[in-house]
Amino acid sequence: MTLHHKMILNEAKDYMFIVLGLLIYTVAFTVFLMPYQIVAGGVTGLSAIIYYATGFHLENTYIIINGILLVVALKILGFKFMMKTIFAIFTLYFLLMFAQDLLPKQENGLPFKLMGEGQDFMSMIIGCVLTGIALATVFTHNGSTGGTDVIAASVNKFHPNVSLGNVLIAADFCIIGSCMFFPQFGTYMERSHKVMFGFCVMALENYTLDYVMNARRQSVQFLIFTRKWQEIANAIGTETKHGVTILDGHGWYTGKEVKVLCILARKNESINMFRLIKMIDPNAFVSQSSVIGVYGEGFEEMNVKVKAQKKKTKVVFATNNLNKLSEVKKILGNDYEVMSLSDIGCYDDIPEKGQTLEDNALIKAQWVYDKYHVNCFADDTGLEVDALGGAPGVYSARYAGGEGHNSEANMKKLLSELEHTENRKARFRTVIALIINGKVTTFDGIVNGSITRAKRGGEGFGYDPIFMPDGYDKTFAELGLNVKNHISHRAKAVQKLCEYLKAKNEK
Repeated sequence: MTLHHKMILNEAKDYMFIVLGLLIYTVAFTVFLMPYQIVAGGVTGLSAIIYYATGFHLENTYIIINGILLVVALKILGFKFMMKTIFAIFTLYFLLMFAQDLLPKQENGLPFKLMGEGQDFMSMIIGCVLTGIALATVFTHNGSTGGTDVIAASVNKFHPNVSLGNVLIAADFCIIGSCMFFPQFGTYMERSHKVMFGFCVMALENYTLDYVMNARRQSVQFLIFTRKWQEIANAIGTETKHGVTILDGHGWYTGKEVKVLCILARKNESINMFRLIKMIDPNAFVSQSSVIGVYGEGFEEMNVKVKAQKKKTKVVFATNNLNKLSEVKKILGNDYEVMSLSDIGCYDDIPEKGQTLEDNALIKAQWVYDKYHVNCFADDTGLEVDALGGAPGVYSARYAGGEGHNSEANMKKLLSELEHTENRKARFRTVIALIINGKVTTFDGIVNGSITRAKRGGEGFGYDPIFMPDGYDKTFAELGLNVKNHISHRAKAVQKLCEYLKAKNEK
């Protein structure tokens, strides 16, 4: 049989079981609920309420309401989704019409009371159990009886956080509660009695529906201890089309290694599974246990909604300094995707010929933006020492001269120049230049402190081992990154950058 033929056969099977479910529903409604004027939820329940109150035929109200809902739903949910629903609606319409014509009538025109007089509650129980089974049969074969199901699906499409169950319960409460507005149902006390019966119908029907649906989904787990594990695993894989997981075990009593087969299957497959195992190894030790649920390929779909991940703002940090990149990423957090120059394929040595920190930051950012046309930001940081007139300042990275950023040489020179100086006040200052769509914005961050007389600490980079921020008795290199990332000059500048980007995203 080809795949196409299998698909046709499965579709035919679905329609056959939908018809069976609708037949059971028709019998339950016309034989057990209608004769006692028991109200229920859904469009069928609303149609029955109107029929009890006005005499307008139930099936006519049912088809009119569903017709209106279908016109709306076809635009929202699409024709393919509605095919089986349309089939079910018209099938149930004709079944309800024929059933009422076939059944003997009471004097009031309602079908005869099969259970006899005064058996309202017992008839309700039987009717609800049957309608629950009927709906479960329809639902498990990808069908729907329309009505409030269509409303729920439409609401859920535009408001995914509102579950289908909540919409259905709200609709049923409104439909059953509407009995209070029909004087034909007697006094307010009599109407209340009818409403309470309706709520019992809703609860029992839903309980039966859930029970049947869950029973169908029940799964079991097999643990099989056998010397013929290869033969059994092969048989299960080929005969039942189930996956087999092979676990390594160790027998405590025998002291020997043993293979354990682990299989997940539906409960109704248990007998075939046992028969297969016994045919290959009658002495196999098998443990069978129930599981709450199995989800994934071959079992149930995980019907949960996953929140769409917030799209991260992409921005290029004009640096290949991994220390600075890591520091900035930690400060900005998970809302931003910060890329380095190497991430965009840039390995050029961008010239920094500015006379101020602002100049250098803007030169780097503008260079990247003009060449790669990406939103980006660049920073420049300087250590400004009071006793040295603000030096090394913009030249902090190359203070000791030579090529590259030689932190050891820079610190050695600075400590040497301050060796006989009591005034050791200093400050770190960072300036960030951000360019988004050609617009330039700058941010700065300052942390005041002092220069120690010797290096202390092993973390951080640059001048961190000799800079002690005000209010602390440790250098940046001793405080650790977590503390530094909260109080540093770069942290303050990046925080301003972050606030700006967030405000821009919210517009």
